[in-house]
Amino acid sequence: MFIQYESIKLHFENFSDFDPGKKTIIFLHGFTGSANDWKDVASKLDKRFNKIAFDLIGHGKTSSPTDVKFYKIDSVTNQIEVLIRHLGLKGVILCGYSMGGRVALNFAVNNPNLLSGLILESSSAGIRNKNERAKRKNNDEELASFILNNSIEDFVTKWLDQEIFGTIRRFSNEKIKMIKEEKMRNSRTGLANSLISFGTGVMPYLGSELIKLKIPALLISGGLDEKFTQINQSLRKLFPSAKHKIISTAGHNTHLEEPKKFGDAVNKFLKSF
Repeated sequence: MFIQYESIKLHFENFSDFDPGKKTIIFLHGFTGSANDWKDVASKLDKRFNKIAFDLIGHGKTSSPTDVKFYKIDSVTNQIEVLIRHLGLKGVILCGYSMGGRVALNFAVNNPNLLSGLILESSSAGIRNKNERAKRKNNDEELASFILNNSIEDFVTKWLDQEIFGTIRRFSNEKIKMIKEEKMRNSRTGLANSLISFGTGVMPYLGSELIKLKIPALLISGGLDEKFTQINQSLRKLFPSAKHKIISTAGHNTHLEEPKKFGDAVNKFLKSF
């Protein structure tokens, strides 16, 4: 389904029979992903909730405009708010993976009244050190240039070849091929502009804002992803309302690698709603 936001179209998928009387989980995918990434997991979650997955700007079936203003984090936040208000949702639970988690956290800091809960998978609050943030910004801009000057297939191969995604190599060749093909459906313009405008290097650091968030939160990381497990252990200390669940047999993308264990962790969290 599509809704209009200024001159662009925003796409979302409804993975349940929508009931306006139910609370709603909105899923936000990671970089190079799409709403479709959540279909398997959504089927495993508590039936008391509506399950809606959103294609972030530049991804999936949402528009991939050339104008970078639509990719700025304030605009992305507005786009999610437009979706929430269009559907008349109250007490939304945002569930974001990696880049989607950063977007979800930014939304929560700026719109806590629209949320009743937060699920952050393999996410961070941004980069605190200004020099490290500037270095990451440069790296993201170089990667954006690579995307625009090479085929989408070459980029996806390069992206998945990173050490952080090494644990998906245990999948069958057929499944890896399906993952690559799904990512290759994205627009090069959309991916490049996403990196330039709301990559980790340009997103604001939100660590000092977490103490203000009173809504229940669940942090999920994979035990085989040491970097983000450490990040989330540190995040937990800054985030008084959060609990941290480590899925020991998963890497960075826990909901892809261990959908049942991810679903079990989320369902346990949802029991309090």
